Amino acid sequence: IFFHLSWWAGCCLSSHRVLLENRCRANTKRMITIDGYLQLSFEAPSSCKLCRNIYLFIYFLQYENPWTIPNLLCVCRILLAPFLGHLIIQQKFHLSLALFTLAGATDLLDGYIARTWPTQKSALGSALDPLADKILISILYVSLTYAELIPAPLTALVIFRDIGLIAAVFWVRYKTVPPPVTLTKFFNPCYTTAQLKPTLISKINTAIQFCLVAASLAAPVFQYTDSILLQCLWYITAVTTAASGYSYWHYGRKTVQVLNTRSPS
Repeated sequence: IFFHLSWWAGCCLSSHRVLLENRCRANTKRMITIDGYLQLSFEAPSSCKLCRNIYLFIYFLQYENPWTIPNLLCVCRILLAPFLGHLIIQQKFHLSLALFTLAGATDLLDGYIARTWPTQKSALGSALDPLADKILISILYVSLTYAELIPAPLTALVIFRDIGLIAAVFWVRYKTVPPPVTLTKFFNPCYTTAQLKPTLISKINTAIQFCLVAASLAAPVFQYTDSILLQCLWYITAVTTAASGYSYWHYGRKTVQVLNTRSPS
């Protein structure tokens, strides 16, 4: 319904652009600017009631409901990360392993819900899900390094890659938010401007990173901390982490779908 409404509104605005511009000039001495179908902006607040109502209608269409089940599961995973890190530092590996299994289950569940029910899928979720994974992985890797279960160079590589990706997400957000860019608009979870599309190697890398965390947490529980297979998994994780970071640099714009007309440059 919203798609058809937005398409209809865009067609009407395009066909009546001259009329709207003339009316704005007559009433407010201001120009009305139409960018594409869904973006409408004023140089200054307009007293033209017709233009103001159309602006509010189009602006509303760019909003989406952030309170979906997958997004709430992502938030729960983010909130769980510091508690898990504290348990690992306290060497409570049995409880840590159980809670990490629960966190992994929520990761699978939110993806399944988003794919099964289209109303639960959102552009915010496309950014929130990998962000939750990165926060969880970063905290767990630092904690496991402190517990001497994961080597420090591998943790540094993982965190360096995640910081780079998070910085890129903020840059895309800044470049796709229509001006003027304000903090309220920038951090508004309802106002979506871009949708992220992770690369295949990035998905594989995330799975391998989670496997390494699970194996490292289980190592002191099942007494295989010196296993050669665990050490091989360190190197595999390092290779996929580096390859994943390179894939985002290589594909660049192909990993971002801009939802309005101001594209990142």
